[in-house]
Amino acid sequence: MPQLLKTAVAFSLLSCWQLAALAQTAAPETAAQLETIGLAPADPATVGMSSEKLDLVMPAVQQLIDEQAIAGAVVGVARRGRLVLLEAAGSADVEKETPLETDSIVRIYSMTKPVTSVAVMMLVEEGKLALDDPVAKHLPQFEPLQAYAAGEGEDLQTEDLQTQPTVRDLLRHTAGLTYGIFGNTPVDKLYRKAGILSPVLNLEKTVDRIAKLPLLYQPRERFTYSVATDVLGRLVEVKSATTLDRFFAERIFEPLGMEDTGFYAPKGEADRLASSYGNKPSDGGLTPIDVGSYSMFRHKPLLLSGGGGLVSTAGDYLRFLQMLLNEGELDGTRLLEPQSVAEMTRNQLPDAAYPLDVMGVRPGVGFGLGFYAVVERTDYNKESAIGEYGWDGAASTHFWVSPEDELAVVALSQKMPFTFRLKEAVQPLVYNAIVD
Repeated sequence: MPQLLKTAVAFSLLSCWQLAALAQTAAPETAAQLETIGLAPADPATVGMSSEKLDLVMPAVQQLIDEQAIAGAVVGVARRGRLVLLEAAGSADVEKETPLETDSIVRIYSMTKPVTSVAVMMLVEEGKLALDDPVAKHLPQFEPLQAYAAGEGEDLQTEDLQTQPTVRDLLRHTAGLTYGIFGNTPVDKLYRKAGILSPVLNLEKTVDRIAKLPLLYQPRERFTYSVATDVLGRLVEVKSATTLDRFFAERIFEPLGMEDTGFYAPKGEADRLASSYGNKPSDGGLTPIDVGSYSMFRHKPLLLSGGGGLVSTAGDYLRFLQMLLNEGELDGTRLLEPQSVAEMTRNQLPDAAYPLDVMGVRPGVGFGLGFYAVVERTDYNKESAIGEYGWDGAASTHFWVSPEDELAVVALSQKMPFTFRLKEAVQPLVYNAIVD
């Protein structure tokens, strides 16, 4: 039995502006770490934030750790292109008493989706596909698609499509695909029977299996969170004539300096991979479900999942977010044109599919091309800014960007099943720290 979770301690308690001041005289590894993050630290006051209010963030995280709601978390906050907070608290491995560090590698699962979406938009800009192209134009196996009509099992009935799903539909999850794990519809049952997203199949074979199954509904009828982004990953491979991991590495990660992001923690860095935790049924504590020291994420997977396969760090993902906040550019490297970022981060859901419905209806929230998009303030999203966009990952990882506030935030834990508790603790404190 794993030992009981001990009270975790907070690390990296110096604020980022203090680290900046120390960088000139810091140990070489400290300065190198700051350079790796690649966003210059700043005194929060110089970018219109209160250091006193930001100082409330990590105690709120520590409270979750003390309650054994999470084992640890890393929080990063950037405003106006400057790093004002990057701290870690708790454990990367509770049993070994290994502290979580700001550069710990974590599973980001569905935070992979925005990366795949950026890759698709890069190909759109290159003229290799268009948002309103039928999916079958580029993946011919999707030509004979049918939609679910009635019945199930041997009595399942399908109907012809009224319109073909498009690349845009894949990006905004209105293509009629599903996941097979969140619902129990007759189509979800077919997904489970077909072993969709099985780790023993590569991406090409996975997408071929998806194409043989009926759609859950007619395209654009509603939003359903789905394997659509995995299909997009295959689309990237076909249109770029390379593998998804190579496209990510050569076209996104290397240009942005995201050295620790990929489909697995590479040899030599794998010891930085944090463990993932679930609920212990006996006492409500935590139990390891994927131990970092022998995790499957230490090895290259057969299935390169564009919907949920990446590992990353807080610093790496903040660089990705800063690129988006800069309308497609970072440090002189442009990945996307401003109009593409604007298209991705505005609500794209048709009226029939609005508002967003994932783990419950989210009033006031729509979905763009890879991100949720806050359209209007409601009781559900009263802590959010209008125009905010972001997404989450299955291990309770979160990010959000507020263009109006010039703000990018990551909050990364490793807790399954998914919970919003970390985001709910951090988000209002970060927004409240904005004073200018």
